[in-house]
Amino acid sequence: MDSNLSQEKCIPCSVGTPALEGEELNELMKEIENDWDLIKDKKIVRKFNFDNFAKALEFVNKVSSIAEEKGHHPDIEFGWGRAEISFMTHKIDGLSRNDFIMASLVDELQT
Repeated sequence: MDSNLSQEKCIPCSVGTPALEGEELNELMKEIENDWDLIKDKKIVRKFNFDNFAKALEFVNKVSSIAEEKGHHPDIEFGWGRAEISFMTHKIDGLSRNDFIMASLVDELQT
């Protein structure tokens, strides 16, 4: 995927900032890998598979490191050979551009 999102900086949202919707949301979905699922226009989720627990943990640690650096954190579930990453901006109860920036950064870990 050839997206410039991963070059952008996450900017904190404040309460009252409108969540993304409509065409803007659809356009941003096109800028991340097709493996991301849009859930009720409020959350994006991607599942990853690995050969073993150690590789899943290594991936989760990389995602966690990026999240700390950018100040925008996903929900992460993982276990033996799998990880699921979910982004949603809880402060606005929906999706912000930051969620797509982070998804793009996670996509780069898989290339």
